Amino acid sequence: MSPSQSLVRAAPAAPAGPPEPPGRAERVLPLRRPARWIAGAAVLVLVAQAGHGLLTNPFYQWDRFAYWFLRPVVLDGMWITLQVAAYSALLGLAGGVLLALGRLSGNPVLRSVSWTYVWLLRSVPLIVVLLFLNNLGALYPTLSIGVPFGPAFFTFDASRQATDMVVAVVGLGVVEAAYAAEVVRAGLLSVDQGQHEAAAALGLPRHYQLTRIVFPQALRAIVPAYVNLLIGLVKATSLVFYVSLLDLFGTIQGLGSTYPGDVVPLLLVATVWYVILTSVLSAVQYHVERYCARGALRSLPPTPLQRARAGLDELRGRYRKEAAR
Repeated sequence: MSPSQSLVRAAPAAPAGPPEPPGRAERVLPLRRPARWIAGAAVLVLVAQAGHGLLTNPFYQWDRFAYWFLRPVVLDGMWITLQVAAYSALLGLAGGVLLALGRLSGNPVLRSVSWTYVWLLRSVPLIVVLLFLNNLGALYPTLSIGVPFGPAFFTFDASRQATDMVVAVVGLGVVEAAYAAEVVRAGLLSVDQGQHEAAAALGLPRHYQLTRIVFPQALRAIVPAYVNLLIGLVKATSLVFYVSLLDLFGTIQGLGSTYPGDVVPLLLVATVWYVILTSVLSAVQYHVERYCARGALRSLPPTPLQRARAGLDELRGRYRKEAAR
């Protein structure tokens, strides 16, 4: 027998059984996670206990809280808080962008001065800056703009110009600029170097590269961190009470001294108003991040309303499947 005839052919595979009829497929059961349900139940119990104690404890005096919450004196303090926060945020953002560009500049003078400013203002407590500016009129009765060691072009009285609002806005703004500078610088550095090279290869001017190519991409990294700074700024406005500006917290402090029996409900009023302000900023942050995500993601993340609708549709689909069985 020849070697070729001694080869053994592989046996053919056994024929598969008849296909299962439709509807006979086994149902895939989800993985049971008892620990997750136990942890969720424990958290719900703790939340329920905390809410019950918050609502039923007579020490909180919710009737007095409702009385003070929308009083004109409280709303006036809230308006001052909004003004200080808005003006300080604009000043801090503008200063932060300039300082960040100075830190990234090739000019050693701009780079050194920007670094020194950021280092100094981040090292000094905010309350010290506010108190120092509040006494600026005593340190420098007159301020002038002109040639160093030469004639002055403009001279003005610092004690008259440094009002309580100006001191609060400038104090918060200059400190905010130091922190905003690092946020903006980090956002600019997060843009891929290839974007800079591609923009330069196209022959685009430097300011066009920054405003149209680099900065829009950097916003995706700048917005979350900068909104955190804004939330901290809104809460930091409570310190302007020490420079005699009656913002929300200053008004609450004054009312608490006049009505010592309402100290707790007044503190609750301030807490709720600060929570409302920071919640609005968080909502604005979400929509700004969603807007900046265009072009970076294939599909925009769903809004909370869209998520709720999708969840309801999923529950309805499950209910219909269970009812059909």
